[in-house]
Amino acid sequence: MQGLCVYCASSGAVEQAYFQAASALGVEMAHRQVPLIYGGGNVGLMGAIATAVHAHGGKVIGVIPHALRERELAYLEADELIITDGMRERKAVMESRALGFVALPGGMGTLEEVLEVLTSKNLHYHSKPIVFLNTLGFYNPLFALFDHMRENRFTPANAAQSYDVANEPEDVFEFFGL
Repeated sequence: MQGLCVYCASSGAVEQAYFQAASALGVEMAHRQVPLIYGGGNVGLMGAIATAVHAHGGKVIGVIPHALRERELAYLEADELIITDGMRERKAVMESRALGFVALPGGMGTLEEVLEVLTSKNLHYHSKPIVFLNTLGFYNPLFALFDHMRENRFTPANAAQSYDVANEPEDVFEFFGL
């Protein structure tokens, strides 16, 4: 089953607006019958989006490493919970099942995951859409860094065409034709 791969925070200490955006995206995914593929956690924004998808009749596919599952961080209610040996296998499974990728606000793990699929797209390993959900302008500093990298010719001038930006959860879907 393919769906949208969503990268997001496991932190529960973030502002409520981020939780609201994650939940709103989950509701929209369920209403549009788009399965959620995500990191399999039950905490932070990960737990919020999974719970929202389920509460509105959608499908949840979680992919979580064995070590995190053992720490009781897994969303056990997932329609499908795939346990991997490690993070690299987790990312590969998520990528292979994704129609495209959405990055909600998050920490180092979220950033690492979305940058990897962005790099892969720039190297022509895939052509799947990548959308940043820029809640409260969260990703503006990253976009400024991307601009700086282009201006200094560390990335090609057309690198900005590798991703799209949505400011509201419902706007994410236009980039996927959903």
